[in-house]
Amino acid sequence: MLSRVAENLYWMARYVERAENAARLISVNANLLLDLPRGLAPGWQPLIDITGLNEVFEDRYQEYGERQVMKFLLADPDNPGSVLTSLRQARETCRTVRDILPRSSWEMLNELHLYADENLQSGLTKRGRHAFLRHIIGGSQMVTGMLGSIMTRDEGFQFLRIGRNLERADMTTRIIDVRSADLLPEDVADLRPFDTIQWVSVLHSLSAYQMYRRTMQVQVKRQEVLRFLFRDPLFPRAVMHCLDAVEESLGTLKNPADALKSVRTAVRKIERVRVDRLGQSALHDFVDDLQLSFNRIHEAVAATYFLPPPAAESAA
Repeated sequence: MLSRVAENLYWMARYVERAENAARLISVNANLLLDLPRGLAPGWQPLIDITGLNEVFEDRYQEYGERQVMKFLLADPDNPGSVLTSLRQARETCRTVRDILPRSSWEMLNELHLYADENLQSGLTKRGRHAFLRHIIGGSQMVTGMLGSIMTRDEGFQFLRIGRNLERADMTTRIIDVRSADLLPEDVADLRPFDTIQWVSVLHSLSAYQMYRRTMQVQVKRQEVLRFLFRDPLFPRAVMHCLDAVEESLGTLKNPADALKSVRTAVRKIERVRVDRLGQSALHDFVDDLQLSFNRIHEAVAATYFLPPPAAESAA
């Protein structure tokens, strides 16, 4: 397989996953604000914190209001992770590798991009937001599901799987890091019911609530949620499951040694740390270190399988 094709498949999967994640975050945050008292609601800034694009946002907007955050996350061209930008990039990379993918996947992804572009103004309103986001989430899952059900498990499929799971692992840790920082102190008895609501919102951000209850069989609590989202080997959005999937796909490719070494280093970090016992500061440091590990996995994959960047870009 050509390096260019492998790289485009990898990034296409990441962009589709990124669009779904952005839509999911907005939807869950809107519901959380309705569930919490006004004085306790975290507002909209945490969504920008999750993306790590505060500096870009503040260059364009004066405040973290609902309208500004919605526009930034849905359609701002300066936000590489906005829904519209992600879908546009996914469609463009898909277009260049259409001969590798099932034709129906290209058609579905193209239709999803057209829907997002044509219905964006409705999605920016409170009245039309829910239907718009639901369509984006469902459409992204349909693209992923179609590829998983009708695509041959060859090298191309493995690069799709690596990209998708690496993006998922990164978003899961970002949600945990930022959302847990927003949560209420556990030692204030009067606030405990609201604290549970916020941890439920963390699970809903990852569509993990029902699987958490089924697997852990306990009430929603900080320690159990952290253990489930970091270490569960079977839930598709848990960090450990994502890394296991990346390792499995790399194992089917040629010359995977460097990339596999980076993945196994990240896995050992999760295995050795009792995340459920970490305080907020220690949890933040652990997540930062883990995200650096994800970057190293990406760099190892890129160095082994993708074309090197142009000389001018490397120098920059």
